[in-house]
Amino acid sequence: MAEGFNPDYLWKPRDRGFNMGIVQPEGRILHFTGQVAWDENERLVGKGDVEVQTRQCFQNILTLLQSVGGVMEDIVSITTYYTNPSQLPEIQHVRKEFFCRETAPVSTSVMVAGLGHTDFLVELTPVAVVPYDRFSPPVA
Repeated sequence: MAEGFNPDYLWKPRDRGFNMGIVQPEGRILHFTGQVAWDENERLVGKGDVEVQTRQCFQNILTLLQSVGGVMEDIVSITTYYTNPSQLPEIQHVRKEFFCRETAPVSTSVMVAGLGHTDFLVELTPVAVVPYDRFSPPVA
């Protein structure tokens, strides 16, 4: 499990669901494709609703992690791509549902002109480290 840290002499992540730094634990490093608000049948979940879309992105990430023995606390870094700056607080609100303060990943947020589909409002790209003793090889 990653260990987050936030030095006193830097700006604070406050209650936004991330840490300033992570000490990466030993384990299998996993890089994931950016997750969007599609369900398993590639149907959009939450058209026009960034909170619902963000929650679906995180559910997709959780499904990927669980398929190899991982949990959300194994995520060490996440990049958030979003299209509307007014929606970032909503995205951060949902992120806090999935991460506790001590093990929250480092985070980069990037505002973009658009994503892979005109109805996507957010895309999340995580990196995780699953401990060797919990990792199970993916099944095709």
